[in-house]
Amino acid sequence: MQAPMELTISPRLAKNIRRNVKERIIELILMLAALTAVATTFAIVGVLLYESVSFFKTVSVVEFFTATEWTPLFEDAHYGIMPLVSGTLTTSAIALAVAVPIGTITAIFLSEFASHKARETVKPILELLVGVPTVVFGYFALFFVTPLLQSVYPELPSFNMLSAGIVMGVMIIPYIASLSEDAMRAVPMSMREGSYAMGATRFQTAIKVVAPAATSGIVAAYILAVSRAVGETMVVAVAAGQQPTLTFNPLEGAATITAYIVQVAMGDLPHGSIGYQSIFAAGLVLMVMTLSFNIIGHWIRKKYREHY
Repeated sequence: MQAPMELTISPRLAKNIRRNVKERIIELILMLAALTAVATTFAIVGVLLYESVSFFKTVSVVEFFTATEWTPLFEDAHYGIMPLVSGTLTTSAIALAVAVPIGTITAIFLSEFASHKARETVKPILELLVGVPTVVFGYFALFFVTPLLQSVYPELPSFNMLSAGIVMGVMIIPYIASLSEDAMRAVPMSMREGSYAMGATRFQTAIKVVAPAATSGIVAAYILAVSRAVGETMVVAVAAGQQPTLTFNPLEGAATITAYIVQVAMGDLPHGSIGYQSIFAAGLVLMVMTLSFNIIGHWIRKKYREHY
């Protein structure tokens, strides 16, 4: 009787099997990393909702969104979120009024007019602003920008939303400039050449051809800037003040949602108290605001996106 033949695997096939196993392990690690990010997001939302539900068992939702006083830490407590919302929207609007035009103009210059050497020099320097700690920007606003504004407007208080908004705008210029410039450089050169062939100048091509073609990317940069401005903490906590006042006047001081969260988080409120739970309700409002801006931005990008 003939003995059975031994099954042998060639070295090349064994190498392929080991490589496939390694690739499967790498894919598993990458998937776990992605799921960790998703799970963290759901955990944050879950914590906010859980604590906010406990808060709204004591405080009326109608009072929370319609009352004009926010004094949860006082003996005579009031829980109207609108003063914090007004401060957040005002500082964010000032920041965007500064960052959007300057960032867009910078992006157009870097994409369409700057030489290669100038672009490689200016862009890294501009992006260095992202690495500066925000608390440094806060004290820069308080001790430099505010006195500078007071030389023009002496009645300006030391804590005001104008200086905080201006410095926030400087902070987010790199986000708009960098992302917008990347979107403009992604526009095919054939579109520029066609514009030049029709007799358009470089400026006309940049404004009427390149910028409209890169609308989806530019809008994405704007939405990122909005989210960054709304969620900024230290600049407004240091320079805008922490007095919740229902006002849209940038020459006055006011508190924002993030500044209030910092104020309470650094205090000694007992866990589970209504004052402690108020920061989760405020955080939930902030999350909804940011999510709304991102949804709007996603819709605009999808509507105006160009495929080349």
